[in-house]
Amino acid sequence: MDKLKDIFEKYEQLAAQAEQSFNEMQQSYGDCVKCAVQCSDCCNAVFGLFPIESAYLNYRFHELDEPAQKEITARLADFEKSLTAMQEKIRDCGDDTEKINEIMATQRIKCPLLNDHHKCSIYAHRPVTCRVYGIPTIINGKIHACWKAGFEKGKSYPAFDLDKIYKELFELSKELLERAGESDLDKAGLLVSMARSIATPRKEILK
Repeated sequence: MDKLKDIFEKYEQLAAQAEQSFNEMQQSYGDCVKCAVQCSDCCNAVFGLFPIESAYLNYRFHELDEPAQKEITARLADFEKSLTAMQEKIRDCGDDTEKINEIMATQRIKCPLLNDHHKCSIYAHRPVTCRVYGIPTIINGKIHACWKAGFEKGKSYPAFDLDKIYKELFELSKELLERAGESDLDKAGLLVSMARSIATPRKEILK
């Protein structure tokens, strides 16, 4: 981590912002935020990771002891199979963005980090998206909230600006790629699957 310590610390600051926003929302609107221990609905949602998140998750995964790593790795095959099936459905949609968005929003794929006790195996280092799932968020300029949440339509609530955080994650990802000698910095916007983030050998994570 030494050569990436400073950039990982910047990422951790963004994650901490997300954590703080969630905690403040939970304190102010406790009746609306339905998140609880072993509530794993968000652990079945489909999303990708920016390269900086992928590299950080990979680093933290390799900090786990061998039994924990093997347990997670054993779940990757099922995850990849489900992800491939979803990608085939998306390809069948052609340019129909409405159908593609519907598939992305409704497809349920269990995260390989979710253990048999419905707990995250790497909870303290989970991605930003995971940290704010149960509160209102702004994505592509629109407000989103967990379907289990008690936030009422027509009422105004504070919302965490994920669009802003995504831009910052993109910039951190560009910095990461520059250090890796990558000339095509547009790759900073290419999202990485959870499975690839875990399965990539540590020494290859920046390639």
